[in-house]
Amino acid sequence: MNLPRLPRFYPILDVLAIRSRGLEIAPVATEILAGGATILQFRHKGVFANELLCEIEQVRDLCAQAGAIFVMNDRADIAKLVGAGVHLGQEDLRPREARAIAGESALIGFSTHNESQIREAIEEPADYLAFGPVFGTRSKENPDPVVGLAELRRIRAMVAKPLVAIGGITRANARSVIGAGADSVAVIGDLYSSRDIRACVKEWVDILNCSY
Repeated sequence: MNLPRLPRFYPILDVLAIRSRGLEIAPVATEILAGGATILQFRHKGVFANELLCEIEQVRDLCAQAGAIFVMNDRADIAKLVGAGVHLGQEDLRPREARAIAGESALIGFSTHNESQIREAIEEPADYLAFGPVFGTRSKENPDPVVGLAELRRIRAMVAKPLVAIGGITRANARSVIGAGADSVAVIGDLYSSRDIRACVKEWVDILNCSY
């Protein structure tokens, strides 16, 4: 799956972040999509039980109804099962391996954190690359070193594929990230810091649409 342009706002439906706030997955996904998101990644770092698979299918259906792209984090097998794209980390399958599982038409993204990883990733059959953390983040237990805006700008010149910036991005610094060359920004923490998720998403979309 090749996108003419990756959506600028790339929200991540993080199960831990959602449940730690006493929220439910499907209603949160509904609010994110109603706010104007056109891509949504499902992220879960624990066990995939039957109940969770039902929730994944719910979110997939919500994305289909909204005309949004649905992406699974890490799991190419589940992405294949539910007809989703897949986003891979450095400890997951390589994109070429995930492509064999998810299929030629699946959207595949691949996270990188330094120049060496970027150079290797460029040779992989990924549709887009992610790079970061641009800023400090609390969404990972053991985050990679912060790369900063200057390094993002330098890496941008090396990458022809769409580039997603990740790590510590907020509404306050998002425009600087786009200005440094990112095509899109992935968001977890700032999204769930708001009591009104739909309004938060609308604000994100407005900010990024005004940052051309």
